[in-house]
Amino acid sequence: MQNLIQDSTVEWTDLGGGIKRKIMAYNDSMMLVKVAFESGAVGVLHQHPHTQASYVSKGVFDISIDGVTTRLHAGDVYFVPSELIHGAVCIESGELVDVFSPMREDFV
Repeated sequence: MQNLIQDSTVEWTDLGGGIKRKIMAYNDSMMLVKVAFESGAVGVLHQHPHTQASYVSKGVFDISIDGVTTRLHAGDVYFVPSELIHGAVCIESGELVDVFSPMREDFV
């Protein structure tokens, strides 16, 4: 993986349901991923052993973590400890920037 990554050089992967992602950078201990959502798209409730921090770079999302849902807007952040159930519903089309530790081997 390169140390300097230009957004235009990384392709989107269509995940279906109005969601696509770009794996921007990673090593064994960390991964940064951009996830774009169309309005109404749902990131289904799930859990994983990775710690996750996410930045809402665009749009509006209802974020659920451990049974609590909060509406977040561009500029807001959420943090998901390991194994907590979480998900997202996109209210206005937007983008999340997710950081995982350690990296998500299931994404590559």
